[in-house]
Amino acid sequence: MVTPGDDDFVLPFQVDAPDLRGRLVRLGPAMNEILNRHNYPDPVATVLGEAMALANCLSDMLKYDGVFSLQAKGDGPIKMLVADVTTDGNMRAYADVNEEAYAEALERAGGDEHAMDRSVPKLLGGGYLAFTVDQGEYAQLYQGIVALDGQTLSECVHHYFQQSEQLETVIKVACAKDERVGDVGPWRAGGIMVQRVPDSDRRDEMEDEEADDAWRRTAALLSTASDEELLSATLAPERLLFRLFHEDGVRVYPMHQVHDVCRCSAERVGRMLAHQDRAELDDLKIDGDVVVTCQFCSREYRFNDNDLDKLTASSTH
Repeated sequence: MVTPGDDDFVLPFQVDAPDLRGRLVRLGPAMNEILNRHNYPDPVATVLGEAMALANCLSDMLKYDGVFSLQAKGDGPIKMLVADVTTDGNMRAYADVNEEAYAEALERAGGDEHAMDRSVPKLLGGGYLAFTVDQGEYAQLYQGIVALDGQTLSECVHHYFQQSEQLETVIKVACAKDERVGDVGPWRAGGIMVQRVPDSDRRDEMEDEEADDAWRRTAALLSTASDEELLSATLAPERLLFRLFHEDGVRVYPMHQVHDVCRCSAERVGRMLAHQDRAELDDLKIDGDVVVTCQFCSREYRFNDNDLDKLTASSTH
C-alpha cells in the first residue's frame, strides 16, 4: 500500500466493471527538481508539469522496453515541450520558450503571471502533439500525432485517443505549487487516467448496455476528483480511488517508482560531435572549447582540442 507522503510513483488499478483499467500518478521531488533546474516562469512550469504527469500515465499503460516520449510543438509562447519516461521510470523534461512571444503574453495580462491565460491555445498556439515509443535501433519506432485541439493537454490527449486509437479514455491532471507553502512552495503534479479496453469476448446486448453504463458512470466519477485530491501529499491514493470507484469495486497493483534521471553522457555527446566536420566544430568553440549543454538537465560537456582530435580520429575508422 502507498502511504501518505509517498511521491513520484505510478499506481496501476482496475475498476471491477468490465474492461476498465487505470493509472494514478503523483509527482513531487523528482518533478520539482526538473522544473527548478530551468527556472521556468510559473505558467510554463505548470504546463510542463502536466505533460510529465500525462507522460507517466500514458507510458505505464503500454508494454514496451525503451523510451516513451510526449512532445508538443506550437507557434505560441511555448515553442516546444518534451517529457519522456523510460521503462525503468527515469523521467526528464524541458520546454523551449519564445521569450518575445511570452513577454507579449505577459504584457497582455498586465504583467501578472497569475492572470495569464494558461490554456493550450494561448501558451502553445497551433501545432501538434506527438507520442513516440522508441525501443532501440533494432525495433520499429512507433509514433502517433494529433493536432493541438483542446484547451488543456489532457483534452488534446483525449482527442488523440478518440481520433487515432478509437479507445475510450478519460484523463484528469493537475500541477501546482504546494499550497501548504504558498507561492514559494515546491511543485507537485497528479493525474488519473482510465481506459475502456476492448474485450475480445462477445457479449449479448444486455451485457453491452451494462458495460456502457459502467463506463459512463466511471467517467462521471473521475470528473469529480479535485485538483487538491490529485496533488495531495497526505491523501493516500488508495483512499482517493476508493472514494471515486467503490460502487463498482477497485483494486490496485504494485506501484512503479519515477526518478529524476537524465540519459545524457559525455560518450553520447561525443558520438554526436564525431559526425560533425572539424571546421564546423572549431566554429562552435567558446574560450577554446566546444561546449554542449543538455537541454533536459542543463549539464555542460566541454571538449578541448585533444578531445576533438580523438573524436575526429575515431569517426574515420
